Amino acid sequence: MITKMWSQRRTLWIVIGAGIVILTLWSWLMTGWERHQPAVPDETTSSMNRKAGPERRSVQASPKAPSQDTGPAQAYAMVAPLKQQLIGVKTMVVEKRLMETTIRAVGRVDYDEQRIAHVNLRISGWVEDLFVDYTGQVVRKGQPLFTLYSPDLVATQDEYLLALRARDKVKDSPIPEVLQQADQMVEATRDRLRLWTLTDTQINELARRGKAKTYVTIYSPIRGYVIDKQVFKGMFVQPDMRLYTIADLSTVWVNAEIYEYEVPFVGVGQMATVTFASYPGEQFHGRVSYIYPYLNKDARTVKVRLDLPNPDIRIKPDMYGDVLVNVDRGNKVAIPEQAVLDSGMRTLVFVVRGEGLFEPRAVKLGPRIGSYYEVHEGVTEGDRVVTSGNFLIDSESKLMAATNMMGALGMGGIRMEQAQMGEMDMGGMDMGTPKAQKAKSATGAKLEKKTGGLTLVVSTEPASPRIGENQIRVKLTDETGKLMSAAKVLLTYTMPMPGMMPATIPMALGKDGVFEAKANLGMGGQWDLTITVQRPGQAEIKETFSVTAGGAGMSGMPGM
Repeated sequence: MITKMWSQRRTLWIVIGAGIVILTLWSWLMTGWERHQPAVPDETTSSMNRKAGPERRSVQASPKAPSQDTGPAQAYAMVAPLKQQLIGVKTMVVEKRLMETTIRAVGRVDYDEQRIAHVNLRISGWVEDLFVDYTGQVVRKGQPLFTLYSPDLVATQDEYLLALRARDKVKDSPIPEVLQQADQMVEATRDRLRLWTLTDTQINELARRGKAKTYVTIYSPIRGYVIDKQVFKGMFVQPDMRLYTIADLSTVWVNAEIYEYEVPFVGVGQMATVTFASYPGEQFHGRVSYIYPYLNKDARTVKVRLDLPNPDIRIKPDMYGDVLVNVDRGNKVAIPEQAVLDSGMRTLVFVVRGEGLFEPRAVKLGPRIGSYYEVHEGVTEGDRVVTSGNFLIDSESKLMAATNMMGALGMGGIRMEQAQMGEMDMGGMDMGTPKAQKAKSATGAKLEKKTGGLTLVVSTEPASPRIGENQIRVKLTDETGKLMSAAKVLLTYTMPMPGMMPATIPMALGKDGVFEAKANLGMGGQWDLTITVQRPGQAEIKETFSVTAGGAGMSGMPGM
């Protein structure tokens, strides 16, 4: 009795130790798995998938989700229907939707900077009469603002009149140079008067009158409202002084702040609606004229400018209003946000493949509108995706990928001591015995199939396939028994289980006329060897043979 207890305890410690080794190697493999994968020619694998039946395609053809990142491996997840009900799996069909939304923001009314004029002088002098004498006064274009007395301006008027008289005196001169100099003197003094803000009308009036005008009138350059006034009657003014600021309020700006994620939805020329508390029930319509090229780093918002017509001057600068921008992106392929798993490194959805099989698929998403994401790549209209329970399916997918990684590197060949003993009694607990070890298969025999006028004979070295590297040999003969060498032969090997990635390698023609290739059967159990024969001008031949890999111990780990 004591001997039996010690034997059971010894076996238990062996199981625990083996489990620790498996977990340690699993952690190491998760970071370096991609370096150990055999090359799989895309073109050949695609061709095989087209030939295989629906069941084989779903299990073997695409065991891993397409991914461009270095995140954890993902494999197909197999979840039984009963388990799907228990974890609450829900799915929906991907379809095109009308992607519409409304962006809401608070806007502040401001002056249109393109409709503001400043009144400055280019000469100094004294203000005599002030016609526009308070801020907020409305003025017309060309309306007098004030009169100015400037000694320099009076002297320039006199020079212009003298130049006119001199030209009149020499107009009958036979010397062309004299007439030319007189004309140049008149034009020079006339240009100086223009530069000192006199209009052509005022200059022509001066020439008609023949006498310098002591006070010159300054006029408004635009129609609008005086929003700033710095001039008073009798004041001495200089060129560096801004005397008036006049704004045209027939169109105003509305500056609104939108969030970062809303920026893709707003474009220049887009229509917007603005409402004000001052005018309840009324809507004012404007157009987006500019999106500022910088971000408010504190509020994480971007400023958007609207041009808003204001013909009745009802909208006042510095008023606040609610801005609504309608976004219509048309019909787009969309998926609900509940279907998306975003790890930060990649974005996944699980696509239903039937028979309890779920494919993890990387997707490229566009902006989110409401509770749906636009889909640019990854799924198409008509695919069915998981919308509930996908976190548990994701865990199952990662577990399947980890299992496949261990198997592909030979970890599946671990044989526990209790497995060699058969069923072990541990306090009434039945540890079980793997079926693969109970069954005896004729792996040592040659496998033969006839198809397409050829006979395919597959054998292995060693005759009973082992866990690890094996030599796979394929003998091709025609109907007369003659060896066929003018062909391209490919070997694809995988285990018939969900999540296993098939490996495809070319077979080389040996000296004895038999095609050969080395295959690493990294896990004990049944392996499917698919032989593809390609001949010029002939239909492609593809046949699958099953062998069983066995043996104790794991490559590189003696004693296990």
